[in-house]
Amino acid sequence: MHSSDDCIAAIASAAGGGARGIVRISGVGVAGVLRRCFVSRDFDPALARRARAYLGHVRLADPEIELPCRLYYWPTPRSYTGQPSAELHTIGSPPLLESLLDTVRAAGARLARPGEFTLRAFLAGRIDLTQAEAVLGVIDARSDAELATALEQLAGGIAEPLRSLRSELLDLLADLEAGLDFVDEDIAFIAPDALVDRLTTARKSIGELAAQLRERDASSALPRVVLVGPPNAGKSSLFNALVGDGQAIVADIPGTTRDYLLATIDLDGVRCELCDTAGIESSDSDDVATSAQAQRGQAQRRADVELHCRDASDAQSSLLDRASESDRPRLTVWTKTDLAGTLPSQGLSTSVVTGAGLDALRAAIRTAVERLDHHDGGPRATAARCRGTLDDAVAALDRAQQLAVASQGDELVAAEIRAALQSLGEVAGAVYTNDLLDRVFSRFCIGK
Repeated sequence: MHSSDDCIAAIASAAGGGARGIVRISGVGVAGVLRRCFVSRDFDPALARRARAYLGHVRLADPEIELPCRLYYWPTPRSYTGQPSAELHTIGSPPLLESLLDTVRAAGARLARPGEFTLRAFLAGRIDLTQAEAVLGVIDARSDAELATALEQLAGGIAEPLRSLRSELLDLLADLEAGLDFVDEDIAFIAPDALVDRLTTARKSIGELAAQLRERDASSALPRVVLVGPPNAGKSSLFNALVGDGQAIVADIPGTTRDYLLATIDLDGVRCELCDTAGIESSDSDDVATSAQAQRGQAQRRADVELHCRDASDAQSSLLDRASESDRPRLTVWTKTDLAGTLPSQGLSTSVVTGAGLDALRAAIRTAVERLDHHDGGPRATAARCRGTLDDAVAALDRAQQLAVASQGDELVAAEIRAALQSLGEVAGAVYTNDLLDRVFSRFCIGK
């Protein structure tokens, strides 16, 4: 185990080349490290009293050059990690960044472990455990929806309700224990009816938070496979064939699908969500078409796998360019092959009338889903980690309510409130073990 006061450093920018690269440094010895490696006319660590940027350079040993850098320096504990911190911004060349990191390490810093910057922010009380997991969620987000969920959690979407709940229960526990201290005196710190009301309110709030996390876990648990393509390309018929019922309305009139449909399918033990969307077309015709295209775009952005449907019976059939902009797994599916004279040489050929190619399509979808790189970090990890803990808090408050209603004694009620606070503390990270922190932060990459 390393000391949390060690000066740590790592490359904090994304892998690969770029216009800008970042080496991040944190720890009580940051000033000494910078004094030994960073050269600037304006920078003097002994005089720095507030966060500021400086222009200068770092002399690299290999290659032997003066690398221009902009230093962002936080000399006080008001940084992200709660320690003196710095970032060196320079050219985003991987070899140069590696050489810059080597120079910083030679000046007295050690290489940071995975997630160590965020771990220090957590240990310093700058963020709670749910927000630390949200940092990982932002990094690993694969869609706009996942990113929005992670950013909401990072901004305190779970942390703030937890803080409020713990504060309310601590105040309630203080009132109860004050009454126990003066049990021989005729002093009532909290009336029985008020005790039951406050317990009921707290129990309801925790129940709502638990339900929110269960919903989040369920909604992100299954990969999503989205059908996209031009109008009347047979998407809805294919959707019904794969799902096994007639959920989607099918007609020869282009633009029949205006909303999008979701269904869960099982592909020989691999489950996923199948989504049927409106055909890709101009949305200038009316407000309904505009809304349909907006919903199609939203569904497509949330896709893990795309099925690009094309009508094999239409010699002019082609996908609009904007349907192919994503870099997610994509399968080209030719529909209505029973009406086509010649089968396409590339892609998957299917017919919902004869059933031809449907088994091959199911197998291809299954393979694509199995190859997905699923992450259990971020908001989904929070939901999985906290599900049982919040249920324990709800159960403790249920018992406290029953005891309060039956007037079984404030000592027993107080004990159940302490149990609920213990569970809430585990969610936020106010109560934690080294094993728990290892499980959370080991999923991070170095530099975060």
